[in-house]
Amino acid sequence: MGKASAKFMIIHAALQEEDNQLDIQTMCQLAGVSRSGYYRWLNASQYRAELEEQDCRDFELILQAYNHRGYKKGARSIYMRLLHLNPPVVMNIKKIRRIMEKYRLYCPIRKVNPYRKMMQAMHTSHVSPNLVNREFTTSGPRTVLLTDISYIPYNGKLYPQKWTRKF
Repeated sequence: MGKASAKFMIIHAALQEEDNQLDIQTMCQLAGVSRSGYYRWLNASQYRAELEEQDCRDFELILQAYNHRGYKKGARSIYMRLLHLNPPVVMNIKKIRRIMEKYRLYCPIRKVNPYRKMMQAMHTSHVSPNLVNREFTTSGPRTVLLTDISYIPYNGKLYPQKWTRKF
């Protein structure tokens, strides 16, 4: 429900009271809405009721697809489930998301498997290809470069200057 709709509802409730002494024009000015907008809102009450009824019918279909197979689904999975019904139900994903938000249906976000990262970090079977094949001199000057990244443990780590050797 939007801000203007809430204001129109307050104006309508105030007009229904017996001890109300303000007219519609003054109340609309106080609320900061147009009088024609209030009358348009008042005349559209049947249309809003029809939309609400349609949303309830669609919510029943969405809830059925949401709980299919015992686990909760997101909007895209619900969309695909509705397409596979007999007869297929074609519904826009934006409408599914709007109805899910309206009735507070949320898809739980799957948590990351902590063991997967540990397994990738501990993965030691990767061996780099032997490109030099221990032939350091036949390649020519400045084609094979070596570095040393050793350290000395001393109140933390002490890194000596990196040596680069050219062959």
